[in-house]
Amino acid sequence: MRWLRRLLGGGRVQLDEGRQQALLQDVQYRYGPRASIPFSEQVEAVTGVLNGDDGLVVAARIVSQVADEAHADLQAQAHAIHQRTGRRLLVHRRNYRPLWKEAGPALRWPLFALPCGFHPYAQVAAAVAVVGNQASRLDRVTDPNPLLTRVFEVLDLTVAGWEYGRVRVDTDGAALVDRLISSAAQVLAAMDDPPRLPPAVRELMRRNNTLAVHAPTGPQAVGGINLGATMRERLLA
Repeated sequence: MRWLRRLLGGGRVQLDEGRQQALLQDVQYRYGPRASIPFSEQVEAVTGVLNGDDGLVVAARIVSQVADEAHADLQAQAHAIHQRTGRRLLVHRRNYRPLWKEAGPALRWPLFALPCGFHPYAQVAAAVAVVGNQASRLDRVTDPNPLLTRVFEVLDLTVAGWEYGRVRVDTDGAALVDRLISSAAQVLAAMDDPPRLPPAVRELMRRNNTLAVHAPTGPQAVGGINLGATMRERLLA
């Protein structure tokens, strides 16, 4: 694998675990719902903080941790539903859509309340942007394959939340989805042997409907997003 050859050979980069931990704690505790500035400004600020290879490592860690914690949360919810009702729900990380189609009203969308405290519209959106912007350097610091899988997982969960989890489609959520799609495309383009797109993404790409996008506060629609068209344009380029 190219990423491993670079880590072991001439592509070695200098990484500082202490700086990575400091960066992680900084973005974890300074930003999110507690911050007094809009999510769009938080994304810009966090993206600036996570510069360089250490920042890229932190961004990859944030995306992976959020995906892992969301999966654990959904597994716990499925277990609780089984204990309460006897109903068995299958939680497959490669495709969450069947789970949400079957049990959406009984599930809580996990991304707003993860143990790590990272908010999808703040730290996560920024981390995703960093991963995409530095996609050409990913294989110098980590294996891009599992990271790409986690990016697609967060995309799957976000859209499922819109469709089945009673999550409002607003400009902050639409910006997150746009970054997830763009960053996935950038990582795919940087890979020597890109993997096949996951089932949830392929399903969404077959659609051509436009979802109304609302202001963060207030009922008015301020735009729209056609997920199928956007994914086809960027992921099949």
